[in-house]
Amino acid sequence: MTNDTTISFTPIGFVKTNATKVPRHWSVSQEKGILEIHPEFASALRDIETGQSIVVLFHFHKSPAFNSKYLFQTPPHRSSSRGVFSICSPMRPNAIGMSIVEVINKDQGRIEVKHIDMIDGTPILDIKPLITGQQDCPSAE
Repeated sequence: MTNDTTISFTPIGFVKTNATKVPRHWSVSQEKGILEIHPEFASALRDIETGQSIVVLFHFHKSPAFNSKYLFQTPPHRSSSRGVFSICSPMRPNAIGMSIVEVINKDQGRIEVKHIDMIDGTPILDIKPLITGQQDCPSAE
């Protein structure tokens, strides 16, 4: 690969939420929302279960274009700046976010979740199981 390599993603769905103000991070959120998955991907939700924690990868679609002024940022809970790769800022070289949410309910191509920190209309790039150790890994023997 070279520095001019372009990568593109197509959303598998979008977030729906009535929350008008979402917390800055999923770990402090009690907000609920719906992950609406496009019909062509809905069958792949088959093995997701109520009560399960899942990882949602998404696009920070409202973030400004990244430039060098965002390499160091001061988070609201810190008194000094930190490198972008050591914080959870939505202003990143590649505007990709990650949240861990809990499945409340699942129906067809809709997953109701809590601990949401994404705004309404957020493009969903991928969903993965939360793996906290070897015992959770689907491919472990």
